[in-house]
Amino acid sequence: MRSRFAATAAAVCSLAALACSPWPAAASTAPAEPRPHHDTALGASVSTLLSPATANSSPPGAQRDPAGPCPADADLRAHPRPVVLVHGTAMNAYNSWNAMAPALADAGYCVYALNYGAHGSPLNALGAKGTGRIEDSARELATYVNRVLRTTGARTVDIVGHSLGGLMPRQYLKFEGGASKVNRLIGLAPDNHGTTANGLDTLVRAVAPATDVVVGPSSRQQMVGSAFLKRLNAGGDTLPGVNYTVVATAYDKMVTPYTSGFLTSPADRPAAVDNITLQQVCPTDRSGHVDTLYSPNVINLTLDALDPAHRATWTCKSRTPLLPLP
Repeated sequence: MRSRFAATAAAVCSLAALACSPWPAAASTAPAEPRPHHDTALGASVSTLLSPATANSSPPGAQRDPAGPCPADADLRAHPRPVVLVHGTAMNAYNSWNAMAPALADAGYCVYALNYGAHGSPLNALGAKGTGRIEDSARELATYVNRVLRTTGARTVDIVGHSLGGLMPRQYLKFEGGASKVNRLIGLAPDNHGTTANGLDTLVRAVAPATDVVVGPSSRQQMVGSAFLKRLNAGGDTLPGVNYTVVATAYDKMVTPYTSGFLTSPADRPAAVDNITLQQVCPTDRSGHVDTLYSPNVINLTLDALDPAHRATWTCKSRTPLLPLP
């Protein structure tokens, strides 16, 4: 794993060499390590609201174009599978992955981040995506993964998804042929069995035509008991050959109850699922639904899940968002 301080150290060493050597220093050809443009979910989200075109930008450290090659410094021997990042409802690749994408790239992964579901809601004009029918979004993901595999020559990918981005790929796995192309699905605060939306689910269903028009149909499809979820979860939560990790937070006010995200392992493969409550690992991390994206503890748990044979030694950091998000 490359040091997260390597770029700073390299800069200091270069200055020292210039000061002490009578010869001009050779220009460095090493690519600069990616750094977040924003350190908080709020900062990244405000950025895309003020400039909606930013929502179509690649987060630092990731390719948004599936035809873009892996960076030259990606460690494909250690990490041969590309990582595809999948944002949640009314989010986008840029404001979701400003912290995660550079951390994964810094660790040597080849990272891609798609935008999807950018239809069905007037909020799309403000950079909000993931609002269209989940079935349609799963087909978008299928096309994207196929292109990533063609570009990289890899046989499978790993997927890291937040909220709907942890749920929607299961539709891809089950109904769009994705099970043979995905090694691991990591869901961060997903709503695999639906959400009561902190008590708003009844209202959402009652005014369904209006909510579909305003926020798009994907929101209603994620409510507990929806026809979509019944079909998706019929016959079990998992598929053969795919490994699953879920990281949930007890401070989640969007996915309620937060345990809705947990998956049940098949009887013949109990190790296929790893359900993690963030506070059981890091009791002082108070990150809510959106803030999990920017939690250093969640990022470390994701790195561990992507390469469980080489888990790093890391220390939990206390985290209380200045402005708690749901």
